[in-house]
Amino acid sequence: MHLIITDAWLARTRAIHLSGIHLALASLGLSLVLMFLAAGLYHWVFLKGAREGWPVIGALVRLVVQDDVAQRERFMRENIDAMAKRLGDMQARMLELEALGDRVSGLAGLPVMGEKKKPGAGGALLGARSLSADQIQHVLDDLFVAYDQKTDYLTLVESRLLDQKLRSLLLPTQPPVPGSPLGSGFGWRLDPMTGQSAMHTGLDYQAQPGTPILAAAGGMVVLQEFHPAYGHLVEVDHGNDLLTRYAHASKVWVKRGDIVKRGQRIADVGTSGRSTGPHLHFEVLVRGIPQDPQRFLALNAAAFSTVASPKPFQGQR
Repeated sequence: MHLIITDAWLARTRAIHLSGIHLALASLGLSLVLMFLAAGLYHWVFLKGAREGWPVIGALVRLVVQDDVAQRERFMRENIDAMAKRLGDMQARMLELEALGDRVSGLAGLPVMGEKKKPGAGGALLGARSLSADQIQHVLDDLFVAYDQKTDYLTLVESRLLDQKLRSLLLPTQPPVPGSPLGSGFGWRLDPMTGQSAMHTGLDYQAQPGTPILAAAGGMVVLQEFHPAYGHLVEVDHGNDLLTRYAHASKVWVKRGDIVKRGQRIADVGTSGRSTGPHLHFEVLVRGIPQDPQRFLALNAAAFSTVASPKPFQGQR
């Protein structure tokens, strides 16, 4: 860029050449000067005018400040209203949690948690007001306390249900030979070998040799041996002084110390020991005293068939 400067008084002309760099520096300098001038004008006019009470400037400053405060209040109110809505959702979910706790506590055999039910309420909505931040915080604190109490209670319910589940798995309610008819039941009968009246301490299941014998419940094998009267014998301890006995097997699939599950195959039906034919002699003992196995098997919907009259091949045990 070329500039020509003419001095009429001296009758002299001077040419100045400006490059792009010079123009850029000049523009930057001009911008800085204008920025400082604007800042100084704002400081002198607005701030000084506001402090000294200039009518027009003071009104303008108050208007700007009021608008800023109104925007902040509107923003805070919108956020508080949103929090109040979420708080209502949390309260509704807590009510659902309480209803669930009441239902499962009945299943666990526990009393319903001692909470007072809120009385019914209703009516026309008049003078509704939004919650304040302090009110929302207070309700949140109450919710957290109720949540901790309900969590502790449901943990207790879970523990009780788990205990009941484990106990049910350790009760001999699984038929040891599913689908097989019963011969001799529990109680006094005529011994098939001597014809004399004798106590029968278990149930006899009629089945073909090799038919799987299943564990009536989970537990540990505490005895696996050949007994002169019981033949190939397996005894399973289920805890709580409860034991099941499986006799006259042709083959045993477990050994002492094994952990067995409910329904696991532990032996096969046979006619070993004091027996007149293939069958399973099944006993349930509590503290070493024989119990009627039907009392336990009756807890299972398909536990056993109707007890039939003694067959000629039934064993004593």
